[in-house]
Amino acid sequence: MSHTVGRAEAFWIEEPGRGAIRPVELRAPGPDEVLVRAVASGISRGTEALVFRGGVPAAHAAEMRAPFQEGEFPGPVKYGYLGVGVVEEGALRGRTVFCLHPHQTRYVVPAAMVAPVPEDVPAGRAILAGTVETAVNALWDAAPLVGDRIAVVGAGMVGCAVAAVLTGFPGVRLELVDVDPARAAVAAALGVPFRLPQEATGGCDLVVHASASEAGLARSLELLGQEGEVIELSWYGDREIRVPLGAAFHPRRLAIRSSQVGAVAPARRVRRSFADRLGLALSLLADDRFDALIGGEVAFADLPREMPRITGEPSALCVRVTY
Repeated sequence: MSHTVGRAEAFWIEEPGRGAIRPVELRAPGPDEVLVRAVASGISRGTEALVFRGGVPAAHAAEMRAPFQEGEFPGPVKYGYLGVGVVEEGALRGRTVFCLHPHQTRYVVPAAMVAPVPEDVPAGRAILAGTVETAVNALWDAAPLVGDRIAVVGAGMVGCAVAAVLTGFPGVRLELVDVDPARAAVAAALGVPFRLPQEATGGCDLVVHASASEAGLARSLELLGQEGEVIELSWYGDREIRVPLGAAFHPRRLAIRSSQVGAVAPARRVRRSFADRLGLALSLLADDRFDALIGGEVAFADLPREMPRITGEPSALCVRVTY
């Protein structure tokens, strides 16, 4: 019989738009489990904002579940997936690890579900591993080529992560496109040219769309050259989105293809596991340019008060939760 090893606290969405911190009784880890003390976690202002406002469609609730979620949408539900902590008991004791766990001060999980953070990656930056993993998967789907003309539309967390990874591709013409002029500073920190939608350069071979807006998707299609492709990363939740498939869509033989991190991209699925993909994402975070994706900090104890504000800001970057 397992015994408790103390108490922890977890952030729950009690109902759409309202959160609270609840106590948790922690059991001792089993032979193949670890006890993790949280150091930092990240708030994804895209997906978590959708969950916080109760925008997950009932038909897609199963697909939207986080690995260690408790409760059901729209609430009460414990949700989140960008956690970093230090292992206190079990394998990897003393190591800093990443885990797809909700916001909680300490937690027990299978050892196989944590990934060691490389020594050259700060814990505060490692919270971006899930976002960079999404970017890696998207680029496995997109398969950009040397010298491609590429636009990333939407300079939120995911769009910025995609752009940051793409800067390593030789010979590409890359632009980060967003309606918010303030995003120019983030683009500059990443070393990527910034453009407002009306200023973006057309004739693209590839457009990665991550603005979660109807206008952004329409502009993405307009930026494509003949037989170009949009890789759609946006999750629209319960919103119905119109797609402009008239005008040039058919004559120019354009394409729209979705990419979703819940499965390894088909191009790498036979040779790469989820662990391989996450490990790659963590190694990429040794680059300090990714610090530009952190858009602020909040103390864990303040989440009930601050979450409505944090998730209410559109197209925002990651907020780091400190413990």
